[in-house]
Amino acid sequence: MSDLVAYSGLFLSALIAATILPLQSEAVLTALLVAGNQSAFLLLAVASVGNVLGAVINWAIGRSLDKLRGRFWTKQDPKALIRATEWYHRWGKWSLLLSWAPFIGDPLTVVAGVLREPILPFLIIVTIAKTGRYIALYLLLLGLI
Repeated sequence: MSDLVAYSGLFLSALIAATILPLQSEAVLTALLVAGNQSAFLLLAVASVGNVLGAVINWAIGRSLDKLRGRFWTKQDPKALIRATEWYHRWGKWSLLLSWAPFIGDPLTVVAGVLREPILPFLIIVTIAKTGRYIALYLLLLGLI
């Protein structure tokens, strides 16, 4: 597999996993790390950038939710959005440290947009959370945790 295909596929899977489709970028990253044909550092960086960009897309959708309401691609599970809003009201921007988590992470990034979280704190916290998750996965594969 060429490096371009590997990195592009990983980027797309990480981006899509953070947005509208239930895709698991961890499986793609794990397969590429185990294969060992690409730089682990670059794989972690590409996955992180793709996943954070997907979260930024969610944030932008949240910022525009009133204008976009009812469009087929903006429909989120209402219960998940309610839970995410409750988390966000309770913990504020620090709830974004759970942006990596299944089921609640993506709605949290949408709620951050709805509640007008500034982009810089959003980017910093989400980058820490999502990159940390990929690093933990890598360390787990190495047997270090």
